[in-house]
Formats: sequence, C-alpha cells, structure tokens
Amino acid sequence: MYATYHLSSAEEVNTEILNAIKATFKSKPITIIVAETTMDEPSELEAFLLTAPTFTEAQLDAVNNTTKAIGKWRTK
Repeated sequence: MYATYHLSSAEEVNTEILNAIKATFKSKPITIIVAETTMDEPSELEAFLLTAPTFTEAQLDAVNNTTKAIGKWRTK
C-alpha cells in the first residue's frame, strides 16, 4: 500500500497524521521518507506525465475515426 501526505510546512506534522498512518497500515512494517518539496520541482504525477509516451498524429486520427464510427453505430 502507498500513501502520500503533502504538507505546506513541517509545522503541520501532528498526531492526527501519525494516527492516520497507524490506522491505515496497522501492524504492517512501513518506511517513512521525508523530502523537502519546492515549487520548482514537479510532483511525482507531473514528472510521470511529462516523461510518458505521447500519441502520434496517426494514433490520434485513429481514435477520432473510431469515436465517429461508434457514434454512427449508436444512432442506428
């Protein structure tokens, strides 16, 4: 299982967060990693999306053509 907590300041760490972690993971072993976040660094999701493959024009055309064909089929 995986959980991410984003805090705007280390001052926000409190017993509620610790209790939520305990409730989520119960007696399972866990690893806690703390990293400083800056606004210049992309989030994990942003980094993934920026490095993910993109569709070619031919693939986008195929998706559009298929969508149109399904739309025609649904109206019959």
